[in-house]
Order: sequence, then structure tokens, then C-alpha cells
Amino acid sequence: MAYESNSIFWVELEKIVPNPYQPRREFDESKLKELAESIRMYGLLQPVTVIRKEISLEDGAFKTEYELIAGERRLRASKIAGLTQIPVIIRTGEESDLMKLELAIIENLQREDLNAVDRAKAFKQLAEQFKISHADVAKKVGRSREYVSNSIRLLLLPDTIINGLSNGDISDGHARTLLMLNDRPEEQDVVFREILLKKLSVREVERISRKIATDKVRKQTWKDTDPELIAIEKQFTESLGTRVQIAKTDYGGKVTIDYFSAEDLQKLLATLAKKHPEAVAASVADIAAATPLMASEAEPVIQSPEDAPIESREWREEPEDKGMYQTPEAREEELAKEEESEDEELYSIKNFSL
Repeated sequence: MAYESNSIFWVELEKIVPNPYQPRREFDESKLKELAESIRMYGLLQPVTVIRKEISLEDGAFKTEYELIAGERRLRASKIAGLTQIPVIIRTGEESDLMKLELAIIENLQREDLNAVDRAKAFKQLAEQFKISHADVAKKVGRSREYVSNSIRLLLLPDTIINGLSNGDISDGHARTLLMLNDRPEEQDVVFREILLKKLSVREVERISRKIATDKVRKQTWKDTDPELIAIEKQFTESLGTRVQIAKTDYGGKVTIDYFSAEDLQKLLATLAKKHPEAVAASVADIAAATPLMASEAEPVIQSPEDAPIESREWREEPEDKGMYQTPEAREEELAKEEESEDEELYSIKNFSL
């Protein structure tokens, strides 16, 4: 018996089986209930699409079942609404597995029912399972090759970020930008948490991510050729119990110390000021020997990811030049006092800017 593709029939729900190639994996229960209530009041206005299959039984008899091609959300909502029959469109002929998956994806894309993660998984399944290129996938779903490739690349993100994207906590744009930090998982996770906490825009995240990626290239250049500074950075980290980064510049460098809460900051200050003054002094002296910057000019910076998660923000108070208002004798006396207290002042906690 032939069935026209535009023919509509009423079929028992129990005879309809899911599409094994359904690209959609997650269904919002609250939205399903809303759709079920609408179906209960007005009926199912849009038929689902199925193919008819004759199944041979052991006793030689046959039974008819219908494999769902598109419309699983409507099917699930109809079951919740308590319907026993729904309208279906029966497609003719033998549908290949590729055609089943293709139809399911296209139907969902046309309705914009797929989230970014399900869409990426569907594109990947089309490409890998049926051995076709991204360009061929793009032609079948009516998208550009770049769109398909960029969608699939989202699956390279860590599970925590993929889950956030799937749940709608971040947008496709956020996720694509975070891909720039895939080789820096710690920083990537910090930026992801900042997006959730501070509702950062895609443009803000892009700016932050580009800076991190650029800093990595710059730091890698000198760290590859200066193992001594790498060792000093490690000593700082172990001594203070938090991540410490040394950035070398043409005119010296800076030390960046991370903290993650007000309590961490208090502990860090206590460590610097009281607990390990000798270790701090030795580390600063090592930096002075390893870089052209004089020890008295080093600029340790304490950075908070809460206030500036990625970019170092420094506040420096420029000393007032009192010499321009003093007599030569008074100026010489003041310089002598400064030289006497130089060693004491060098490692004072007040030389660290917050």
C-alpha cells in the first residue's frame, strides 16, 4: 500500500516508536507541560512525521508500527496530555538512516528547537556516522560550512562549559570565545565563572580572552629561555600558597599575585608581612639578580579575579617630589635618611600595591 507524503492519518500513540537518530537529547520538562496543556485545550495542530514499518512476528504474523522522523517534543507532550491518537504525516518509500537523521535535524532547525550543544552533536553525527564532509553537512541543512564547523568545535570545550551552554547559562558567542582558551583550562574556568557571576557580554569576554592568549605567547617567549625566572615563579607560588606570575618587560617586570576572596587577601598579607619575611626578601633579591630591574624598582601587584579576573589592574600612587620646594641642605639631609632606611623599606608590605 502506498502512502502519499502529504497524507494525514490518525495513529495510536502506542504504535509510534522514537527516531533512533533524534538529534535532540534534552527536553525542558516545564515547556513540555506547557505544550501538553495547549494540546489538551486545542489539540495537536501540527502533525508529526513518521514512516510505516511492517514487523514480522515469530508466529509468522505481522504488526504495523510507525517510526518517528520529526516531532518528538509534540509526541511526548501528547502523551502527557493523555491523548491516545494523534495526527501523523506518513512518508512513502524506504527511508535511509541518513535521511532519517537529516529530516530530524532539518525539522528541528526550522523550528529552532535545538540548542547549540544538540545542534553541534547532530552535525558531528551526520559527518562522522555517514562519512560526509562539513561542506556536505552544510548543504543538507541549508547552512554555511563555517557555521557547521564552528558549531562542531563547541564540543571541544570542557563538560562544565558545555553543560552551561546546554542549560542556557551562556550563549553561543560566549562559548565560541572561550574556545580561544582551550589550552589554558585554569584561566578558561575563571573566565567562565566570571561570565556567570558578572553577566559579562560577549565583547567583554572576547577582549579578556584575547589578552590572555596574547600574554601566553609573550610569556612563553622569555620563559623558554629563562629557566631561572621559572624557578623563581615556582618558589613564589609555593611560598605564598597561591598562583604567582612574573611578567618580564623591556624595562624590568612585575610580579602578579592572585587571590580569590577577602579572606585570601588577609592571609596573603599576613604571610607577606609576618610569617615569611626572609623568604620574601630572598625571592625579591633573586628577581633583582635575574632581571635588569633594580630590586627597589620591582612592582609586585596583588590581583583579584573578583575585581579584575584576567587583566591586571594596578593602582600606583606617584610620590610627591618634595625636592623642588627644599633648600639644598634640607634635601641632602632627607636623602641621607632615605639611604639609611632603604633596606628596611624595600621589603615593607606597603610597597605592594592593591
